[in-house]
Amino acid sequence: MPHSAQPTSRPVQDRAYKAHEGLDPDGLTGRSGSLRLGALRPVVRDSWQRSLRHAGDPDRALARLVLADDELDAFRRDHPLAAIMPVFSRLLVEPSHEAGMLVAVGDQHGRLLWVDGDTRLRERAEGMMFMPGTDWSEAAVGTSAPGTALALGQGVQIAGAEHFSRAVHSWSCTAVPIHDPDSGAVLGVVDLTGREEAAAPHTLSLVRAAVAAAEAELRIIRLQAGTSSRAATQKPASLTITGRDHGLLELAGRRIELSQRHTEILTLLALHPAGLTAEQLADQLNPHARGATLRAEMVRLRKLLAGISAAAVPESRPYRLPQPLAVDAQRVLQCLARGSYRQALDLYQGQLVPGSEAPGVVDFRHRVSATLRESVLSNASTETVMRYLQLPEAKNDGDAWLAALRLLPPRSPKRAGVVARLEQLEAGGG
Repeated sequence: MPHSAQPTSRPVQDRAYKAHEGLDPDGLTGRSGSLRLGALRPVVRDSWQRSLRHAGDPDRALARLVLADDELDAFRRDHPLAAIMPVFSRLLVEPSHEAGMLVAVGDQHGRLLWVDGDTRLRERAEGMMFMPGTDWSEAAVGTSAPGTALALGQGVQIAGAEHFSRAVHSWSCTAVPIHDPDSGAVLGVVDLTGREEAAAPHTLSLVRAAVAAAEAELRIIRLQAGTSSRAATQKPASLTITGRDHGLLELAGRRIELSQRHTEILTLLALHPAGLTAEQLADQLNPHARGATLRAEMVRLRKLLAGISAAAVPESRPYRLPQPLAVDAQRVLQCLARGSYRQALDLYQGQLVPGSEAPGVVDFRHRVSATLRESVLSNASTETVMRYLQLPEAKNDGDAWLAALRLLPPRSPKRAGVVARLEQLEAGGG
């Protein structure tokens, strides 16, 4: 790494601190702020721009607990990275106790699964929620080594004030993504966190070497177990339905856009894992349709899925999915239940299957939309409420715009736009 790009050099740190003086919850203030941002290292400047869009206020960009103890234990036990943790323990964790550093291993979404190392440092790190089960993606906390490494797909070093979140300015870190040794897919990230030496030039080489050793070990484990990389790393089947009438199905490494009717059927079966009788499914799709119509659609759906994966073909009597199907709208509800409002908005692309009139889908649409609205307006930060107002369904929601006005600081430049929208709504404008 050229000396000018080293994150621990004093001029780099000074420019980072000055750049923070030009930040506020609404972005950069004035021409001087823009110039200060331009003085940052390019990798940091670009990450800050993304952080302003997602994390918002650097004083409020804090990690949140997203995996509770029981859920975390089960998730770690089943994760592909569990098999190679002994490699990271030997090469990074054991030396970190003497070096006064922490080693964190997270999944591909930036959720920390393991954090180990210097005991006193671990206690300090918990103060900024650097602990297992927390979300350290760029969308959650802004610029940090683990989150930015995942966003870019390459090793990254972030030192002190280069972190977007001001709560992390006393820390430095180096992180490298972990890739599947066969398919190249990102499995997770390894991070070394501590004082200035955690972002020293040689640290990046150290972490890269540990990752290379772990990836090689994973390949050996698979060969010895006789397990193909496709079977070992295949993502669970998922269905995206928010903001679209034609659901996007991801199955066995393929992405297929479904018809609206097939989207409705798979959504309803995913919501009822125990299964639905033919009569129950027909009622939730169209109470006035005849049974022959449903049977014909099921034949077409089975034929489509059989061409991708025989294991995904729905069973009958009752109609039931043979394996779990992760629906993005359900994940939205899960995020809201644990208080991850920004993550919920990241997932939510608009009302689910908006053109559907199937009673079961309409009920689910209303439940997701109402839960999102109530959760955000009752509990979320000002920045998150402002993001919610950008959704089409919030455009004419006078109560939501009024709630935002109450939350905004008196001198916020965003107040003018909110007031103008309220005046339009009061005048009957669209």
